[in-house]
Amino acid sequence: MLQVLAPFYSNLSGLILLPLLGSLIILVIPNSRVRLIQGIAIWTSLITFLYSLSFWIRFENDTAKFQFVETIRWLPYPNINFYIGIDGISLFFVILTTFLTPICILVGFYSVESYKKEYMIAFFICESFPIAVFCSPDLLIFYVFFESVLIPMFIIIGVWGSRQRKIKAAYQFFLYTLMGSLFMLLAILSIFFQTGTTDLQILLTTEFSERRQILLWIAFFASFSVKVPMVPVHIWLPEAHVEAPTAGSVILAGILLKLGTYGFLRFSIPMFPEATLYFTPFIYALSVIAIIYTSLTTIRQIDLKKIIAYSSVAHMNFVTIGMFSLNIQGIEGSILLMLSHGPVSSALFLCVGALYDRHKTRIVKYYGGLVSTMPIFSTIFPFFTLANMSLPGTSSFIGEFLILVGAFQRNSLVAALAALGMILGAAYSLWPYNRVVFGNFKPNFLPKFSDLNRREVMIFLPFIAGVIRMGVYPDVFLECMHTSVSNLVQHGRFD
Repeated sequence: MLQVLAPFYSNLSGLILLPLLGSLIILVIPNSRVRLIQGIAIWTSLITFLYSLSFWIRFENDTAKFQFVETIRWLPYPNINFYIGIDGISLFFVILTTFLTPICILVGFYSVESYKKEYMIAFFICESFPIAVFCSPDLLIFYVFFESVLIPMFIIIGVWGSRQRKIKAAYQFFLYTLMGSLFMLLAILSIFFQTGTTDLQILLTTEFSERRQILLWIAFFASFSVKVPMVPVHIWLPEAHVEAPTAGSVILAGILLKLGTYGFLRFSIPMFPEATLYFTPFIYALSVIAIIYTSLTTIRQIDLKKIIAYSSVAHMNFVTIGMFSLNIQGIEGSILLMLSHGPVSSALFLCVGALYDRHKTRIVKYYGGLVSTMPIFSTIFPFFTLANMSLPGTSSFIGEFLILVGAFQRNSLVAALAALGMILGAAYSLWPYNRVVFGNFKPNFLPKFSDLNRREVMIFLPFIAGVIRMGVYPDVFLECMHTSVSNLVQHGRFD
């Protein structure tokens, strides 16, 4: 019996299938059994998270090879298999995905009023597919799950969105990301017809001509740049965030935005090193423009969700500068900043969601003086505000510091312009905090008020612990990814 179940409790396939198994169990439960549905959902998500931690415990830091590898025959063609595994680059993205899902389930207990069973199923699917993306060192399997993530997220925005514009936002999100990915599909087909495989391990030993590398790199860039998102294909993100439910914004900011930067790091940079060097000035230019432009745009926003959404664009373009510095410090800093951005931005969206659940508005001008009416909220909100502006001692500071160190080695002007984004980050972070928490209390707009309850405080505690842990002692994360990052830099001869 144990031999039959071994693939499910000891391998990555079990981690991918566990949320889907939970969704199947929930599917057969009657809609009237809400308590049972919620109980199965939260316990399944917690078990999945604890299961993902076991891979960190068993992970070997001294090898750059993929670990916990599984190969399953998928199509009746040679070299096309269901091939999964993780290394130091992908390990923490898997854990981040399983960490955020229980939070989304808890948030939906009381904020979602209709289709509660379908809500849980959608988020389980939205957990399983990104895990498969981060575990796929195969181009075709990566593409299948990379695109499949769009389906549950489209439904989450369109069904449980908060306003009438949610349908438009859902279609905008879907079409933007789908159209860009079609170019990547053509590139994958081109690679397969040339090499006869989509296995990354084999492709890394394949020599592509410089002209072919440039064309393939552009095709991959068209897909990944939309997911990051980079300017000017970032328009879909603020709209999707504003219309999505709170838990949808958590998944969108915490996980889905990482798919594009992870794709650059996993495929574009190691497979096309000459094209990467050729386009590095182009990436630097787009990233610097995005950081400064979106930071200034953030300062002008009056919707709290749009403020966090535009700040996410600035942070993710900070990540691309670190990745394309093509040295160990810059790449490790970009991974750390991505991991930090997950809990920090998610917690900020949860803070906004707590306000919206009580007062049904996200417009900054209607708030003020919450320090006297919501003291617990006014203690938690500034913590994540400071983390968002990369205060030393928080997780974001370590990532941005290493990115600037790496960027300065490559181009000091780019590093200086990127550092300007940190100054603007302080401006757009402190401005809404000052308006919302301090200022004059406005009883005409907010006649009733209540502080965070015990459930909401318990939701924030893991975020606080994670941000402090990564900010105070990041070496436990860096030592797991260092060998894989060093191997990536050496393989591309970037050093």
